[in-house]
Amino acid sequence: MAKSDIEIAQEAKMLPIKEVAEKAGIDWSTCEPYGHYKAKVDIHSYKDKPMKAKLILVTAINPTPAGEGKTTTSVGLHDALCKIGKSSMLCLREPSLGPVFGVKGGAAGGGYAQVVPMEDINLHFTGDFHAIGAANNLIAAMLDNHIKQGNELDIDLNNIIWRRCVDMNDRQLRNVVDGLGTAGDGVAREDGFDITVASEVMAVFCLATSLDDLKERLGRMVVAYSRSGKPVTVADIKAEGACTALLKDAIKPNLVQTLENNPAFVHGGPFANIAHGCNSVQATMTAMKMTDYVVTEAGFGADLGAEKFMDIKCRYAGFNPSCVVIVATVRALKHHGGVAKADLNNENLEALEAGLPNLLQHVSNIKEVFGLSPVVAINAFPTDTPAELKLVQDKCAELGVNAVLAEHWAKGGEGATALAEEVVRICDQPNDFKFCYDVEMGIEEKIEAIAKRVYHADGADYTPKAKKQLAQLNELGFDKLPICMAKTQYSFSETSASRCATSRSRLVPASSWR
Repeated sequence: MAKSDIEIAQEAKMLPIKEVAEKAGIDWSTCEPYGHYKAKVDIHSYKDKPMKAKLILVTAINPTPAGEGKTTTSVGLHDALCKIGKSSMLCLREPSLGPVFGVKGGAAGGGYAQVVPMEDINLHFTGDFHAIGAANNLIAAMLDNHIKQGNELDIDLNNIIWRRCVDMNDRQLRNVVDGLGTAGDGVAREDGFDITVASEVMAVFCLATSLDDLKERLGRMVVAYSRSGKPVTVADIKAEGACTALLKDAIKPNLVQTLENNPAFVHGGPFANIAHGCNSVQATMTAMKMTDYVVTEAGFGADLGAEKFMDIKCRYAGFNPSCVVIVATVRALKHHGGVAKADLNNENLEALEAGLPNLLQHVSNIKEVFGLSPVVAINAFPTDTPAELKLVQDKCAELGVNAVLAEHWAKGGEGATALAEEVVRICDQPNDFKFCYDVEMGIEEKIEAIAKRVYHADGADYTPKAKKQLAQLNELGFDKLPICMAKTQYSFSETSASRCATSRSRLVPASSWR
């Protein structure tokens, strides 16, 4: 009987984190150990070093209950690069407690391609998410205190957009009324809680390039509007300094290791269906100064995660990706083709062919929209048949892309060496990397570009509420910022029902990260 992920992780022979740091070329004097197997790295000593690594993005087809294994593939690819003699670093997001105790489970990889200590990473880790939640809720507390102490900014109690957060999927707290009690207990108003990873603090935390940059980003966040319609920011309620102080340790990347004792940064974790879905710029940027290859991932399918990785993270941080790995499984593609989860172990070439357009559209997007060369990683399952694997490889070959069978779940880095060699080959080739849109375009033009070029809709329709938001964003001068699109992660369309089809998108403008 096959061992479970947790059994494999618990049997791992981990190196002391000092040895992992030395293996990565990290000066131990810049590290702050959290026990024997975790450490935070003070990146200040690396700030003036140039970025030299080739950046590899791991993304995937649209997710299904059958699973795709994006994080597992990221870990396996990193181990494989090290196994073939390359200097590599892995940069992943931290898991949220909500999904860990909800439908997804852990997010530290799987099988023999995991980061460890797995239980620590999936639970409280180094306390980063608790610090982010505390910073978010400090802003909420200072906002309500400002109102209670006389409301000098004339904040409209019906137009407060800042919500509290907790890193748990507690639906009971989504909508609440607080401030009840005596006159000294606050001002009664409607409020609510989001999950911590969906907070704007998490989003800007992962985009910040330094502690000073983080303070500026925090200060610019809009928390409410005055009765005259003027935006009220974190800086207006003088909360940015205190919030930055709460995050002074959290902002340092977390160093851990894979099952094969290769170094990895696990840091930050915004959701990709509403935020940008990437690990911190700090971790990725530091890794690119230390090594020759950096493997990172973006959340959910390439339509959400990869688009925002390119158009937001790469644009702000000055990253130029060298290769994109698109993860797919035969099982997930058959599910996209209409097969029920219970029947996915049976060979079904007809359903596989019906589901393949989802993968092929992602492949085309990476090539045509972003000017990059992708490789498809077929995350192997024992139930995959030779005929099914050949069909996937043949269809990808028609687009000039290699689909490589990867067996890292069962074999670790050794099972992904073919994938690593193909990635290195692509990284050595020139590319024509470009963004989906020019950031100087108007908001509607940028939304239209994403809807048409990435989702292949024939346009975008706006609800009356969306039109009002557009006018407000334009008036406030937010029209020259990147767009962070929020939509279902399960398909290219605006509904999860049509997995391979596209349609006219009905969209509201999502947040624009400053």
